[in-house]
Amino acid sequence: MKYRFLLMLLLLPVAVVTLALQGNVVATRSYMQEASAQANTALRLAVAALSGHLNRYQALPALIADHDDIKELVTRPRDRRLREAVNGYLKEINDLLKSSDIYVITPDGDTVAASNYDGPASFVGQNFSYRPYFQDALRGEQSRFYALGTTSLKRGYYFGSPIRIGEEIRGVIVFKVDIETIEASWQGGEYRIFVSDPEGIIFMSGNPEWLYAGILPLTQERLARTEASRRYANAILHPLPVVRSEIDGHALMKVSGGGSAREYLVLSHYMPDADWTVNVLTDTASVRTQALTAVAAAILLLCLAGLAIAILIQRRARLRERMLMQAQAQEELERRVDERTADLARVNMQIEAEIAERRLTEQQLRQTQADLVQAGKLAGLGQMSAALSHEFNQPLAAAKTYADSAALLIERGRTTEASDNVRRISGLIDRMAAISRHLRNFARKPNEKLGPVPLEDVMHDTMEIVATRLKTANAAIDIDLGNEPLVVRAGSVRLQQVLVNVISNAADAVEGLDDRTISVSAWREGDTAVLTIRDRGPGVAPAIAERIFDPFYTTKGVGKGLGLGLSISYNIVKDFGGSLTVSNHAEGGAVFRIELAVVPESEREAAE
Repeated sequence: MKYRFLLMLLLLPVAVVTLALQGNVVATRSYMQEASAQANTALRLAVAALSGHLNRYQALPALIADHDDIKELVTRPRDRRLREAVNGYLKEINDLLKSSDIYVITPDGDTVAASNYDGPASFVGQNFSYRPYFQDALRGEQSRFYALGTTSLKRGYYFGSPIRIGEEIRGVIVFKVDIETIEASWQGGEYRIFVSDPEGIIFMSGNPEWLYAGILPLTQERLARTEASRRYANAILHPLPVVRSEIDGHALMKVSGGGSAREYLVLSHYMPDADWTVNVLTDTASVRTQALTAVAAAILLLCLAGLAIAILIQRRARLRERMLMQAQAQEELERRVDERTADLARVNMQIEAEIAERRLTEQQLRQTQADLVQAGKLAGLGQMSAALSHEFNQPLAAAKTYADSAALLIERGRTTEASDNVRRISGLIDRMAAISRHLRNFARKPNEKLGPVPLEDVMHDTMEIVATRLKTANAAIDIDLGNEPLVVRAGSVRLQQVLVNVISNAADAVEGLDDRTISVSAWREGDTAVLTIRDRGPGVAPAIAERIFDPFYTTKGVGKGLGLGLSISYNIVKDFGGSLTVSNHAEGGAVFRIELAVVPESEREAAE
C-alpha cells in the first residue's frame, strides 16, 4: 500500500503537465467554436440589417425615372422652369423617403437636377461620368455602387436607373442612401463590425479609426482600380497592420496599434448584390482566458482528487466505519424523504382538487355574470314595453286608416291617391321593423370580439332604442360628437348596451323636472376617446357615488330596476380596457364619463 501511494505521487506531476498541454488545446477549440457560433449570429443580423436597409430603396430609382417631368427634363435639360419643377419634386421625394440625395444626370455626365439643388454642396452642374453606377445605368442596367461622395464627402450607397424615352436612354436617375445610421449601431458593442470592398478597403466600421484602412496589401493595381472610380474621393487610404492566422479552421486576425496588439476571431460574409464583405470580429482574449481558467480548474480538481485519494488511503479504516454510519443515516434519511414525499403527494392532490373546484366556481360565476347581463338587458326591455306598445300602436292605427282609405279610393277609381296611401303604409312598416331590429340586436347575447367601432354608428343605433324612453320622459337630448369621427376599441353591441343604460338612467333622473335636457359630448385626448353623458337631475350624493357601480344597488323604487345596469356597464367598459366614472357637474346634475382607446388608422384599414 505504501509503495502504491509513492508511485501515485510520482505520476501526479506527469499527469498535471499532460493535462495542462492537452487540456488547453481542447478547451481553446471548444470555446473558440462557441465564440464562432455567437459571432455568426451577430454576422447574420448585421447582414440582414444591411440587406433590409438597402432593399427598401432598390425599386425606387426605376419608379422615379418613369415620372413625366423627369423624362421631359432629360429631353429639354435647359428648360429653366422644368428644372425648377423637377428639383422641387426630387427634394420632396427625398424628404419623404429619408434618403441622402436624388439627382438626374444627362448622357454626358452633367447633373441637371438634384434634391439638394438649394444646398451648399449642390450636385447641380457636377459631372459624374466617371462613376461606375452612371456608366452601368447608361448601358441600360439597374446599377449599384457604394462610395464616398466627391461633392458632399458623405458615404452612401448609390442606386442608378436609366431614364428611357421609348427605346432610347436619355439620362440616368441616381438614388443615394445614407448608411451611417446602421454604422452608428455597431459602435460600443461586444463585436467589432466592418464592411470591406473587393480591394480589402474598409468602407464602414464601428471603429472610426479603421475607416479607409486596407486589410489587404495596398498594391498599385488595387489603388489604381479604386482611383479610377474615385470611390473614396480624396480620402487618405492606409494599411491596417494585421497578421492573419488560423486555428482549427477558425480565421484569426491580429491587429496592431497604439503600442499593443489584439487578436480577433474573424467571420465574413460576402454580399454579391452590394459587392462588399461584412466582417464580424470578436476578441479572442476572453476565449483564451476561459480556456486557461478551465485548464487551471481541471488541474486543481486533479490535485484535489490526488489529495483526496491519499487521504482515503491513509484513513481507509476510519472511513469504512464512517461510511457504514453514513449508510445507516442515508437509509434513515431516505425513509423520512419517502414519508415526506407521501405527505406532499397528498397535499398536492388536495391543492389540485381545490384548484378544480375554484375553476368550476369561476366558470359558474362567469356564466352567472353573463346571465345577469342578459337579465339586465331584458329587464330594461320590459320597462320599455309599455311605451313600445304605444310606439307600435300608433303606426298600426295609422296603417289601418291608410288601408281603409286606400280600399275606398280604389273603389272610386282614384288609384294614384290609393298608391300614395300604400307607400305610407310601407313606410310605417319599415319604421316598426327598424325599432324591432334594434331591440332584437340589443336583447341578443353578445359573442363579439373587440375591434374598431365607429362611435357615431353606435350612438345612432342607441338613439333608435332609447327614443321611446326619452319620449316618455319628455326629455331632450343634445349630441355633440365633435368634428373628428372617433373609432374606438370595443364591441358594438356591448358598447350600445352601456350607452342605453346610462342614457336611460339620465332620462329617469330628469323626468318631471323643469329642465329635462341630456347632453352627450365626445372628443379625443391623445390616444383616448372621452364620451360624457350629463343630465340636469339632482346629481349623485357622495355616499351613493361610492356604491353606484355595485351589483344590485339601486336608488329606484321597488319594481323600477334590478340595480344591475351600471354594474354591468362598468364591467363592460373595463373589459374594453377603458373606464366608467361618475361625478357631479358644477351647474347641477350628474356626469358619466366613459374613456376608451382610439383605434389607430393603420389598424382600421387592416380591419376593413
